[in-house]
Amino acid sequence: MVNINQFHSIVQIKYISRAIVIYLLLWTPLHAQSTHMQTYCNPVNIDYTYTVYNAKDGISYRAGADPAVVAFRGEYYMFVTRSMGYWHSKDLNSWSFVEPEKWYFQGSNAPTAHNYKDSVLIVAGDPSGQMSPLYTDNPKKGDWKPVPMILGGLQDPHLFIDDNDSAYVFWGSSNRWPIRVRELDMGNNFKPDEEVHELFNLDPEQHGWERFGEDHRDEETKPFIEGPWMTKHKGVYYLQYAAPGTQFNVYGDGVYTSDHPLGPYTYAPHNPVFYKPGGFLNGAGHGSTVKGPDGKYWHFATMDMSVNMTWERRICMFPAGFDEDGIMYGNMAYGDYPHYAPAEAGKMGEFTGWMLLSYKKPVATSSAVGDHLGSQVVDESVKSFWLAESNREEEWISVDLEDPGKVFAIQVNYHDHESGIYGKAPRLFHRYVIEGSLDGEHWVKLVDRSNNFKDVPNDYVELTSPQEVRYVKFTNLHTPTPHLAISGLRIFGKGNGNTPGQVQEFIVNRQEDQRNALLSWEESRGAQGYLIRWGIDPEKLYSSWMVYDETELDLRSLNVGQEYYFTIEAFNESGISSASKIHPIP
Repeated sequence: MVNINQFHSIVQIKYISRAIVIYLLLWTPLHAQSTHMQTYCNPVNIDYTYTVYNAKDGISYRAGADPAVVAFRGEYYMFVTRSMGYWHSKDLNSWSFVEPEKWYFQGSNAPTAHNYKDSVLIVAGDPSGQMSPLYTDNPKKGDWKPVPMILGGLQDPHLFIDDNDSAYVFWGSSNRWPIRVRELDMGNNFKPDEEVHELFNLDPEQHGWERFGEDHRDEETKPFIEGPWMTKHKGVYYLQYAAPGTQFNVYGDGVYTSDHPLGPYTYAPHNPVFYKPGGFLNGAGHGSTVKGPDGKYWHFATMDMSVNMTWERRICMFPAGFDEDGIMYGNMAYGDYPHYAPAEAGKMGEFTGWMLLSYKKPVATSSAVGDHLGSQVVDESVKSFWLAESNREEEWISVDLEDPGKVFAIQVNYHDHESGIYGKAPRLFHRYVIEGSLDGEHWVKLVDRSNNFKDVPNDYVELTSPQEVRYVKFTNLHTPTPHLAISGLRIFGKGNGNTPGQVQEFIVNRQEDQRNALLSWEESRGAQGYLIRWGIDPEKLYSSWMVYDETELDLRSLNVGQEYYFTIEAFNESGISSASKIHPIP
């Protein structure tokens, strides 16, 4: 066992020379693939771990949730619930899995991570709730050592060490108990102080977004408060928390602020800060906020799938920051469309303007099973999927864009249907080819994954140069699961038609219950959908909700007594309309 003096001695060790790792390129770009990805698209494309076998149900599914992302010596590490290891990145965009020498048998659960002055990385998150902090000065190797202290009764722990070496453990995952904190003595093996400080709990009677259920419609069930995460910015402590439940489209993160880690804390009136209830994949809760390249903040969070099992989830990332008034914000607008990657100086986090060319377009397939038709790869729902009759090479699916468009990127989202895989399975990889055509007869390769050896369940490929095509055809070469199933073949680019006109007759009718507002508008000709933005100031419209096809939205996420401002814009495959006039809503 190591003592705290040894721990501090490791802090003082000078950085040792590091081996240079040469990554072999596993495929050659051809009309499409870039070795340097300038953009990214949610969900994050990592080799998500399959859950360990559950004797009760035996369901096989991938899961990635509760990401704790931290910077360490200029690079980044991401710890994810029950993943049998963790991920490493140099740029917050391209991730490689680390199989550590020592780790939790079932993976960490709702893990926490802290960079202690670039000397050691500290983590905690034993699934039992009884845990020792682990530390290493070489996370790429993963020779984790325990501090000889058991911190007990913790679910969703968060370890935070302040600039003056005062240490704290926050925790909370309950629909009964509040977020709590205990101070830790770093000089005595992180021994916890006897006093437990109760900080805050949910108040769904005042905060509409904290109500339980899909679209916050369950008024009877008590919501859950979870996943505390601390970010200190300019002397202010921003304690983030998740609500109301991981299995819902409205799962998000809010924040309380204080001038001391022990409080008292003040509710942020613009909550929720991170909130993505509409689009292909929903949710932005139980996450972490990290300072990335050039000092820009990013928020990593949990997205809901819940097809095979409630806990089937994915990871997302969104640009974040603090405005001149100290308000913490996130940008989830068009949050599962391509954005510029964190390392793209001058553009990082910006929306590319590449629109969805494939939405509800005609689809042809080599085969289909039951109700799992080809049309379900273009319906913008991760919960539906095409299921081929086999996983053999001859299976294919083709999308007719109807009008030629310039394709910039393509995302293939595989679905686990009766996969029968458990744990961190070795040697999983996907191979496929995507071709494009203007006439359906002459084809050019857009994506060539024929020599790919990577596990890419949510594969996003940015074309080296955009291609003008009408037809896009995916052909399977190898899938690691017994069935070929795809929930989304998402084709991004720029259509050649007209953008929709500005939305007319936009009405926001706040209800007697001030947590609710009914939004309605006139249909904009040629629109695929609409993006509603709102906020507590006309210059701070930080929240958004993407809606397809509909011309109304029952918004149930407002705070009682808070004035809001709303606007709306229409979009289609060719672009985005100008925004409507901003409406103040008392």
